[in-house]
Amino acid sequence: METVVSIPLSRTGAPMSRRRVLGAYLAEMRSECLRYLRAPGFILPMTLFSTVFYLMFGVLLNHGEASRYLLASYGAFGIMGPGLFGFGVSLAIERDGGLLTLKRALPMPPGAYLLGKMVMAMIAATIVMVLLLLIGVSLAHVVLSWGQVLALLLTGMFGVLPFCALGMFVGTLLKGQGAPGLLNLVYLPMAFLSGLWLPLSMLPGALQRIAPIWPSYHLNQLTQAAVGLNDGPLLGHVLVLIAFAVGFLLLAARRLRRNG
Repeated sequence: METVVSIPLSRTGAPMSRRRVLGAYLAEMRSECLRYLRAPGFILPMTLFSTVFYLMFGVLLNHGEASRYLLASYGAFGIMGPGLFGFGVSLAIERDGGLLTLKRALPMPPGAYLLGKMVMAMIAATIVMVLLLLIGVSLAHVVLSWGQVLALLLTGMFGVLPFCALGMFVGTLLKGQGAPGLLNLVYLPMAFLSGLWLPLSMLPGALQRIAPIWPSYHLNQLTQAAVGLNDGPLLGHVLVLIAFAVGFLLLAARRLRRNG
């Protein structure tokens, strides 16, 4: 089977230099960041939702180690949002408006569009974790070492990627107006069933047994380990999240090739 390699071309049809290709990637990342920063009605709920929950249940109802647990679990909850909504809603809207078709026609690397959204989601997830850490340390008096703080930030930065892939897949299925509703039907139940709002031990046994099918469960295990509440092996959780990311990315790419 013949393999076709996509090479970015300039307006004259000649291959773009590496410097121009890198510049195209950086320009797309900058464009995505500025676009979301100029839409506070979208970015603020996505980044503040979990912090409001933590203020209510982790600070106002402070119960010692429960604040540490909720810092990790609401951290996982907050990480999911930028991936699901930053990719899913925006991709659905941009497909409807023809922006995705325009992007494909531009002389730019084909991966720049997705990489720009990915970087924006990683930045937003990191901001969520920073806000939660500030609240947890200063108001809930959670004591963390610098290593734990770094582990939580890195988990937030890279833990968003499976949810970017899931959001991208959902964004290929729906029209722009329907995407937020369906994503909320995915986001909120998945968070509850993964033990992000209540410990899994408080849920019925049947729900506890199916919790590992959700990527948010595995992300929660990593955030709990970052704050010192999970001493079990972590490699399995990392591999499951990688598998989710790769699987949904391939499904989304297949749908985009077929349906645009």
